[in-house]
Amino acid sequence: MPTVFIDHGFRFFFFSNEGNEPVHIHVEKGGKHAKFWLHAVSLARNHGFSSTELQKIKVIIERRKGEIEGKWKEYFH
Repeated sequence: MPTVFIDHGFRFFFFSNEGNEPVHIHVEKGGKHAKFWLHAVSLARNHGFSSTELQKIKVIIERRKGEIEGKWKEYFH
């Protein structure tokens, strides 16, 4: 599970076997987990994060979207 970065205590990462899916990022913190699609940043699934936390995560993803996409291409291609 390559970690892309940690921001505000949230760990953003990929699973190493998901290169066949569209670009996305997983997020975890304190036993909670979510998955976001990158193109038209949107929630794919959520396990435990509050709506406030999900909004914070979405803002981080939107701000660092280029970095996430670059790491995705570097890792999976």
